[in-house]
Amino acid sequence: MKKILFVSLAALLAFAGCVKDEVYKGPSTIEKVVFSPEAPTSIADVTVTATVTGLQKVTKATLKYNGTDVAMSGSGTTYSGTIPAMADGTEVSFTVTVVNDADFTTVSDKYTYTVGDPATDWSKVKLNEVYGAGADEEKFFELWNGSDYPVKLTGVTINKDEGLCWTGIDGEVIPAHGFFAIIGAKGTTARGFSSGFSAKKSVRVDLYDPKGTLIDHFQRGDKDDAGAWGVSITNYAGSWSRVPDGTGKWMRTDTFTPGTANSTTAVDDDYVKNN
Repeated sequence: MKKILFVSLAALLAFAGCVKDEVYKGPSTIEKVVFSPEAPTSIADVTVTATVTGLQKVTKATLKYNGTDVAMSGSGTTYSGTIPAMADGTEVSFTVTVVNDADFTTVSDKYTYTVGDPATDWSKVKLNEVYGAGADEEKFFELWNGSDYPVKLTGVTINKDEGLCWTGIDGEVIPAHGFFAIIGAKGTTARGFSSGFSAKKSVRVDLYDPKGTLIDHFQRGDKDDAGAWGVSITNYAGSWSRVPDGTGKWMRTDTFTPGTANSTTAVDDDYVKNN
């Protein structure tokens, strides 16, 4: 009887030794999520990095932000994805979702940030080109932004001959190191300027920031004895441009270039006041 019991116990132990322990299957853990830079501006992409642990291999990691899904790259415990640069003032919310080879899904906490550019350096915004020789719908004033950030034109104003003729509205922006053309005189276009503009008369164009501070101007000729602009002077068929863009003095250019870089083929104009 003892012999039979001994043999049965030995067989049971042998069978148990042949059975492999079943590997635990469960969700992965998202231990940490960080994003860089921590104070994003409108010119910065944001990199999101997640640290993931668990016994199962990660098969898919997804960055979800403001209704958009982006596949994250990586292996092991580290995965990253990129949120592209957004406009100044944009609020961004994002999560990280991980799926492992046991088909478990893990979602991180929600993270948020607001895109914020530094205060506008108005000394970097200039009148860059003016053109008054063509038809009213072709005439224009051009602005230039010499800073590294877009400039919102909301509340910016332009006076022509000391009278208000244009005010910037929400949505009008000069790109960083870019141009913005205000095309159309006498209301010939939806967002043109309200006054006339003649290439054969004295003129003063003033650019003001939203607080009403003069930041730049263009002047050709002078007022008459009665203190009025519009004195007849030599006509010119081209435009007046800063050469080089934004930083140079006002010169005559045969080629007019609204919204793009100024021509560098230019000559002086004795009627223009470069001060």
